[in-house]
Amino acid sequence: MSSVSAAEKQILGHPRGLFVLFFTEMWERFSFYGMKALLIFYLTKYHFFTDSAASGIIGSYAALVYALPVLGGYLADKYLGFKKAVTFGALLLIIGHLGMAFEGHQAYIENGVTIRDGFALKMFYMSISFIIMGVGFLKPNISSIVGDLYPSNDARRDSGFTIFYIGINVGSTLSILLCGWLGETFGWRYGFGAAGVGMIAGLLTFLSGQKYLVGIGDAPHPDKLRSKVLGLLSREYLIYLSALGALLVVWFLMQYHDVVGVLLLASIGATLLFLSWYMAARADKVIRGRLFVLIVLNISAVVYFGYMEQQFISLNLFTDRIVNREVFGHIIKASAFVSLNPIFIILCGPFVAWMWIGLNKRNLEPNSTAKFGWGIVQASLGYGLLALGIYLVGGSGKVSLIWLVLSYLIVTTGELFLSPVGLSTVTKLSPRHMVGFMMGVWFLFTAAGEYMAALLSKLADIDTVGGEMADITQAYDAYSSLYSHMMYYGLGFGALLLLLSPFLRKLMYGVK
Repeated sequence: MSSVSAAEKQILGHPRGLFVLFFTEMWERFSFYGMKALLIFYLTKYHFFTDSAASGIIGSYAALVYALPVLGGYLADKYLGFKKAVTFGALLLIIGHLGMAFEGHQAYIENGVTIRDGFALKMFYMSISFIIMGVGFLKPNISSIVGDLYPSNDARRDSGFTIFYIGINVGSTLSILLCGWLGETFGWRYGFGAAGVGMIAGLLTFLSGQKYLVGIGDAPHPDKLRSKVLGLLSREYLIYLSALGALLVVWFLMQYHDVVGVLLLASIGATLLFLSWYMAARADKVIRGRLFVLIVLNISAVVYFGYMEQQFISLNLFTDRIVNREVFGHIIKASAFVSLNPIFIILCGPFVAWMWIGLNKRNLEPNSTAKFGWGIVQASLGYGLLALGIYLVGGSGKVSLIWLVLSYLIVTTGELFLSPVGLSTVTKLSPRHMVGFMMGVWFLFTAAGEYMAALLSKLADIDTVGGEMADITQAYDAYSSLYSHMMYYGLGFGALLLLLSPFLRKLMYGVK
């Protein structure tokens, strides 16, 4: 039976291929967020890392996991094609997540010195390295396949990316609740192992749905990909082997947080220099203006993701330590509350998607820069609510759960204004031959936001003994200071972006 083209297959007005990618990404995010929700507690409660050290590890991991897509996007654009890159990335992710199930023995304190399982930590860093490399190949390229499903000016594009984004968050919700509960209740290996099983389901989904992606995401030059380098290996297998060799570099970097920061800063600088050269030497007026807007939006993303990713670091610890988590007589595991973010995305995402379509029909839809500005404003107000909740308890008792829930809600609505729109805008404003690279640039700046999140989290470093908080008064002061300052600075940046929005819209030359 002959394959039917992706363009002819429709579900709810969208190509069927969108829903193949929806479920693939759903399972990939199941594995990714299931592990990430547990990570701060695994490091502080099992291996007895300090808040600052654990934040540094998570910051390095999160920064690298979003920086590597620059390379993965480039290799897919030039050689592999999006589909091969996604498949290879999924295989690496499976190995990494299953490797996380090896936890070793718990740390202990002897004569005032913390003794950790050194071999287990080396295995942990290598497993994390497989995950980082896997995301580098999968993450930018599955988003690029979504972009390829639609013509450049198709009004359904933002709606399609929002539906795709809902898929991400269905997987996130299921994994955080299941993996978090398994890890905190029965043992870390069960939570991490469940995440690996989810990634296997994601790869099987992608492979079984290839008939709906015919002609989309294929290698740009199959003959070049098959050609042998120095008469030895095909270029395709050389790429795979080189990626496996690079795992040792990532393994080293995971253990040195400051080095990651320097390399990240250098990578962003080199990327900006390249884009500046391209805009001056190769681009016409339209492309130059659009790339300038993308640079501004990428810088804005650093601020937003620095705020949003607190949920996996300082906000996770804040929830565990000073929030009243009792609901109907039961204490809810702190990791479970991270699921509020994807739950609110699932609930609010369809409304936002329909809102953009409705406003577009009336020529009232705000441009991408305005959406970014409002997204940052909402995130800032969300942390302001946490600071208010801390203030109201007056340094005694636990912070009411309602403040945490409201904070997650408003930060999440801000995310819906920014993150899926950012993915869509990259595919709309980028030159056709640079979509994969620019998607990688988006994730590189996201990586900077992740690193910024770790630096911010370190400002609320709390003294601990054997993984337990030593002084609750110190915790109140530290979290209150952090979240108050995040609100003030975020509101200022968001307001500036809204003021610049009309000027930036002109540089988009007709793209909304």
